Amino acid sequence: MRVSEALGLDRPAVDLKLGILHIRWGKFGKSRYVPVHPSTVEALKKYVEVRDRIFSASTTPAFFISERGRRITDCIARYTFAKLSQQIGLRRPAKGHGRGPRLQDMRHQFAARTLIHWYRAGLDVERELPKLSTYLGHVHVNDTYWYLEAVPELLQLATNRLTQREVQP
Repeated sequence: MRVSEALGLDRPAVDLKLGILHIRWGKFGKSRYVPVHPSTVEALKKYVEVRDRIFSASTTPAFFISERGRRITDCIARYTFAKLSQQIGLRRPAKGHGRGPRLQDMRHQFAARTLIHWYRAGLDVERELPKLSTYLGHVHVNDTYWYLEAVPELLQLATNRLTQREVQP
């Protein structure tokens, strides 16, 4: 998910029984359903338990809220991620945010690892790509292809697959 999509979630859009998030008004106004891993569902359930204990009568429909009971902003989410990254060693301690992974890098990492897994498993990536494209909320499959160019290992795996196809009669 994009950071803005997660922060835009309202409570009714999060179905923890089915493990599905309903993204409304994603990029380009696109909506979609996103299944989440059982471990994520459990983490979200724990969050809801604490959130609802602290804010039993919330004044916002937002799923993720700040310590003041309001929807978390993009700026605060990125700042918090940067500070937590420093605390766990992903970023060097520094004045301000420091340098290191950004919140949106997690989305990129997910896409790249999914593609690498498919190539290593011998799957037909071209056939699987529309699934990833839909999951990421891309309007066109072409928008997902740039991950191949952005990650050297992916580019190499794609090149090797193409070369193998050309060699086979």
